[in-house]
Amino acid sequence: MSLIELENVTYRYPLDSEAIIKNIDLSLEKGKVYGLIGSNQAGKTTLCNIIRGFIPEMFLGELSGKVTYKGQAIQQYNIGALAAEIGYSSQNPFTQISGVKDTVEEEIAYGMENIGVSYEIMHQKVQELIDLFKLNELKEKNPFELSGGQKQRVALASIVALDPEVVILDEPTSQLDPQSTEEVFEIIAMLKQQGKTIIVVEHKVDLLAEYCDEIILLEQGQVIRKGTAHQVLSDPDILNHGGALPQVSLFYLQYLKEHADVPITMAEAIRKLKGATA
Repeated sequence: MSLIELENVTYRYPLDSEAIIKNIDLSLEKGKVYGLIGSNQAGKTTLCNIIRGFIPEMFLGELSGKVTYKGQAIQQYNIGALAAEIGYSSQNPFTQISGVKDTVEEEIAYGMENIGVSYEIMHQKVQELIDLFKLNELKEKNPFELSGGQKQRVALASIVALDPEVVILDEPTSQLDPQSTEEVFEIIAMLKQQGKTIIVVEHKVDLLAEYCDEIILLEQGQVIRKGTAHQVLSDPDILNHGGALPQVSLFYLQYLKEHADVPITMAEAIRKLKGATA
């Protein structure tokens, strides 16, 4: 069942002469993880802002076509209520800290305070998120004293605290080291198990190959490819459209010269090799 639908969607920013999003048709199903890839300026962040209703409400400009969430036009939703249903984390964690709370604990609780969650439930939820995001050593610190990566984890925890139906992560690992990056994707897997719909804008395609159900490739504001992670990330043609391939896929394509049943993860490659030697 489609949760989000875009039909012939085109968008132009107020001061631009050309549209940055062009004639997009897209259907996103409940409970799936979608990887959104493409080169810089492909329109990935703009598409995310359209899906969460911030375009044209906040960014103005000219939007045509139809965007629906749960079968209702996105413009019919109150943008504040929609923000609780469609959580969003930008690639810049410095802009996501509220600035009105003195500790990490209070920052995570802030959104729940705004929607009237009881103290008992809020306190329990905050502690669960602090454990989940490994923030125990930071919980008494001022959010503005944290590093970029630490701020990113706090921002993600604050979004998850509101229990949104959809989670949009715009380059969530841009400020993180490899271990923290892996932890973020483990959280993505956990959110999927909870039935959340997740959209991840990310350049680290090896992780997208491992965790995503489907991949959407944008080029110059248009959807060039959409399919299962295996279909898209094993296709060398996406390299001609601003996409990237996992290291395993590149190895099979470039060095082994294989073009059939190309693995996209190390686990797939191991299974393939075992099958070949059985």
